Amino acid sequence: MDERVRTRPEGSARTLSEAYDTALLDLDGVVYAGGSAVPHAVESLTVARGGGMHLAYVTNNAARTPDAVAAQLSGYGLPTEAGDVVTSAQAVARLIAGQVPEGARVLAIGGEGLKVALRERGLVPVDSAEDDPVAVVQGYDPKQNWEQLAEAAYAVGRGVPWFAANTDLTIPKERGIAPGNGALVEVVRIATGGTPQVAGKPQPPMHRETVLRTGAKRPLVVGDRLDTDIEGAFNGEVDSLLVLTGVTTAAELLAAPPEHRPTYVDADLRGILGPQPEVTAADDGFRCGGWVASVAEDMLVLDGEGSPLDGLRALCAAAWTAAGDGRCTAGAEKALARLGL
Repeated sequence: MDERVRTRPEGSARTLSEAYDTALLDLDGVVYAGGSAVPHAVESLTVARGGGMHLAYVTNNAARTPDAVAAQLSGYGLPTEAGDVVTSAQAVARLIAGQVPEGARVLAIGGEGLKVALRERGLVPVDSAEDDPVAVVQGYDPKQNWEQLAEAAYAVGRGVPWFAANTDLTIPKERGIAPGNGALVEVVRIATGGTPQVAGKPQPPMHRETVLRTGAKRPLVVGDRLDTDIEGAFNGEVDSLLVLTGVTTAAELLAAPPEHRPTYVDADLRGILGPQPEVTAADDGFRCGGWVASVAEDMLVLDGEGSPLDGLRALCAAAWTAAGDGRCTAGAEKALARLGL
C-alpha cells in the first residue's frame, strides 16, 4: 500500500493557524457561495491573519481578475490585495507560455480573468478560430455561449493544441450547484474527441503556480472539494483541511479514495482557529470524542454520543482503514443518520 494512503483524520494539539504559515484557501464554497460570504468565514480568517497566518486565495475560477476577486473579498471585510489571489487562469497562462512563442495568438474562451492572465505572459487573446491561434484555452465564464464553444471546437478539430484552466464539473452558487468549466470542456471534447492539457486543481501546474506566487513554506490547503482541493494537496504532498460548507457531503467523505482523504475535517473555517481532536484506536474500532466507530461484518457501525463532527471523524477512520486503497461504505447511511449528517 502507498505510504501516503491516509487511514484516519489527523489531530493537532496546536491551532491550525499556528501550525501552518500559509492557508491556501479555495473560494467558492469555502469563503463565499455566489455573492455571499459563507457563515463564520470572514470572522475566522480575520482572527487567523491577526495571529500571523498568511492568507492566499487559490481558485479554479478563471473568469475574474485577481483585482476583481480581491475587491470582492475586501467588500466582505477581508482586506485583500491582488497578489494574495492565485487563479487557474494564471496557471494555465504559464503552462501555455512554456509551449508557444512569445506574442503568439491564443483563442481564449472565457472571462476577463483568463485574457488578463494571457497578456501577462506576453500572449495575445483572440476570439475566433479564423484568427490563426496557436493554442485554444477554456476558462469558466457564466456568460459563455454556443458560438464561443463552437469556435473552440473548430480550432481543436483542426489540431490546434487545447488547454483548460480547470475541469470542475460543478460550481456552488447561492441557488444551488451549477455547471462548472469542466461541463463546458466536455462539450468541446464530445464535439472533437480531443483531450486538453489541464492546469487547475488538482493538477501540478496549479500547485506550482501557488508556491511560486505565495512563497509558502508550510502551507495548509483549505477546500470543500475532494476531487480538486484535497486531491491537489495530495498531489503536492501538503496537508489539507476539508470544510463541509460546499459541495462535499459526509457520505462522499466516507467513500473517499486515498487521494481524496483530507488531513483534517471540520464544519467550516472556524476549524483553523482551534486544535483538531485525535482519532485513536479503541478495541476493534476508532474513538473520537464520545463516539466509537467500527466495521462489523463489512458494515460501518457507530456507537456513543457527542459532537457530530467527532462522530464523522471516527467513521472516517473506520471506513478508510477497512477500505485500504479502496472504499468501504456499507452501513454509512444509518451511521450518518445518527449524526444528523
